[in-house]
Amino acid sequence: MTAVRTPLLDRRDFLRAAGAGFMAAMTPRAWAKTLDADAVFATAFVKRDGSYGAAVLSEAGDVLHAIDLPDRGHDVTFDPVSKRSVVFARQPGTFAVVFDHTGRDKPLTIASVAGRHFFGHGVFSPDGALLYATENDFDNAAGVVGVYDARSGFKRIGEFPTYGMGPHELLLLGDGRTIAVANGGIETHPDYGRAELNIATMKPSYVLVDRITGDLIEKHELPSALHQLSIRHMDCDQAGTVWFGCQYRGPAADRPLLIGRAARGKDLQLLDMPQDVLAGFRNYIGSVAANPAAGTVAVTSPEGNSLAVIDAASGDVVATTALVEVCGLAPDGTGFIASTGAGEIVEDNGARRSEPDYVWDNHMLRIAEPA
Repeated sequence: MTAVRTPLLDRRDFLRAAGAGFMAAMTPRAWAKTLDADAVFATAFVKRDGSYGAAVLSEAGDVLHAIDLPDRGHDVTFDPVSKRSVVFARQPGTFAVVFDHTGRDKPLTIASVAGRHFFGHGVFSPDGALLYATENDFDNAAGVVGVYDARSGFKRIGEFPTYGMGPHELLLLGDGRTIAVANGGIETHPDYGRAELNIATMKPSYVLVDRITGDLIEKHELPSALHQLSIRHMDCDQAGTVWFGCQYRGPAADRPLLIGRAARGKDLQLLDMPQDVLAGFRNYIGSVAANPAAGTVAVTSPEGNSLAVIDAASGDVVATTALVEVCGLAPDGTGFIASTGAGEIVEDNGARRSEPDYVWDNHMLRIAEPA
């Protein structure tokens, strides 16, 4: 069960794709930093003045390009075919914004349709023709994946069920057809903001769905004793195993396992780990990222101010780092780069850069291009 993976876009490829207009628009300082950068990243942010946006960053944390958003963003997905990204509103947001990294094209806003709102995550089809987004059919308390035609102004052309409630992150697997969805199991309704309405009866699940037919391929639920362990974020390692992180809605004194693995045709497996590491997460995993080149997976907890790196083969925790409000996470070389709600970008070598005007949001994407 391999996820679709593409080679990472280095600075030369990015600048070639961006073109002269983008280069001319950059300040000399940003241009110099871009030449020194090894990669580019995308993330949502909140500025200290209370405004919202999404940015393309150098590896050193310099803002290379930014767009405004009408409200808080969440995650970003990238289409290596058209070289456009989409940033999704944080739930229960009703917008997603398409933008290119050159700044030449005006951003395009996608509005959610009546009776739906976005859950903050999406993914493109391999050919870039379709965009898939997790959404809430809130009057029926059901999760759906909205389907958008990327070649016709991102018109919404359909939807299919996620066979669960409160879908959050989704991944396109390596066959190019199967979508994995993390159903968080929590009922929400925009009339009640972000209030969680069914904590006593929630039922999270991990599902595989055929993106062409909308048919359910597999559905896996956690044991009934863990029905309050909401499955939220995922990534895929070099062997094709999907790793997921959870957020616990049960008693604060409980210490359930929070990180798991999923393989097609097998039950979900929760990963045992040292109690001090587990306790440090404070029952909340905010982001999951795999580094296939290094054979590692990293997770973050903004609630616990903690980042942990796991060896994907053995499941052993190989490193932990304390970082205030750390959440955004992306592979970088043989390690990871992280962003924090305190405005820091932290490289794998320990180097840190703080942007005084920015607070980075929950997720970070390393931009990639086709092979």
